[in-house]
Amino acid sequence: MDHRTIIPHLFRTEYRKIVSVLCRHFGFREIEIAEDIASETFQVAMQAWGLEGLPPNPVGWLYNTAKNKAKNHLQRDVIFRESIVPALKAEDDSSLEGEIDLSTQNINDSQLQMMFAISHPAISRESQIGLSLRILCGFGIDEIATAFVTNKETINKRLFRAKEKLREENIKITLPAQSEIDQRLDQVLMTIYLLFNEGYYSVSQNNTLRKDLCLEAMRLCTMLVENPETNKPQVNALLALMCFHASRLDARINAKGAIILYDDQDSGLWNTDLISKGGYFLKKAAQGNRLSKYHLEAGIAAWHTQQHDSAEKWEGILHLYNQLLQREYSPAAALNRTYAVAKVRGKEAGIREAEKLDLPENHFYYALLGELYSGLDDEKAKLHWQTALSMAKSDADREVIRKKIPV
Repeated sequence: MDHRTIIPHLFRTEYRKIVSVLCRHFGFREIEIAEDIASETFQVAMQAWGLEGLPPNPVGWLYNTAKNKAKNHLQRDVIFRESIVPALKAEDDSSLEGEIDLSTQNINDSQLQMMFAISHPAISRESQIGLSLRILCGFGIDEIATAFVTNKETINKRLFRAKEKLREENIKITLPAQSEIDQRLDQVLMTIYLLFNEGYYSVSQNNTLRKDLCLEAMRLCTMLVENPETNKPQVNALLALMCFHASRLDARINAKGAIILYDDQDSGLWNTDLISKGGYFLKKAAQGNRLSKYHLEAGIAAWHTQQHDSAEKWEGILHLYNQLLQREYSPAAALNRTYAVAKVRGKEAGIREAEKLDLPENHFYYALLGELYSGLDDEKAKLHWQTALSMAKSDADREVIRKKIPV
């Protein structure tokens, strides 16, 4: 493996760690400096490794280079030393004099603390996800713009405003007190949940599945589970949900990148290890007396890993959807519940439930009606499929719908 192959991989895995530690060391006042040092480190690696070949320990080389660059910055930057250092020393004199710690434990602690800092209620939800992608996941501006289906300028402005807010609010990169952890944890989990959803169904660049986003969300949630202070039932429930969904990722798309619907998936491609892990975390989530939406969605996802249809399966799914909608209504959950109604009570009952929803701006709504009317009224089914096709937002969705429309 040469430097042109390994550096992009290391950028994704190590950039976020270096930035998190440096941000923790410098504070949010100097977040851009942390990002610049991390970026310069990889630029130097590209040049040096291209000439000299890969070092024996590439990750250690990166960490030492980043550490040295950080030290050089502190030593040579006159403005930093004369204006900012005194203020920082008044708060925490050890932050500048101490060694920059790039140990595994400190990296994990820094990323965990960064999660809570980024998920501060003063920051908008979109900005929280954008910062998470940038700082915690190592995504470039182009990739974040792609994930949000927007342009680089919009993302740069959004991230700039978010960083300014972090500085204005003087938000510390540290785990909050236990009482505040419980309050802030819901927002942290929502950020991870939305990140996973963006990966599980993304319309950016006609790429309906982005496994990299799904895996990043699972990594962040795993960090919460592994920390005693944040290892709560709802965290385990979210990780279980993502494990169940991720277990079917390889079966969701074909070789051409087109979506394969649930009923047509090859269950032999389902990842049984992830299904087992999902079951483990769902069992851990059963501790305590709090029932979150993640518990209910994980239960639904667990039923979907059952390979064979049965009355028990769809009745269980329907029951959980009923509970979920009572707790937190969403059009997507209501549509999915309608499909479960059709499975339990028949297509006519499903149609009645679907038409009550009246979601004229949602192409999934018309796709569902097309599915339910198929075999009952094929002309109506065709009309609904055609409407869904005209509204679909990605080539992958359009390909699935075209196959459903009768010739």
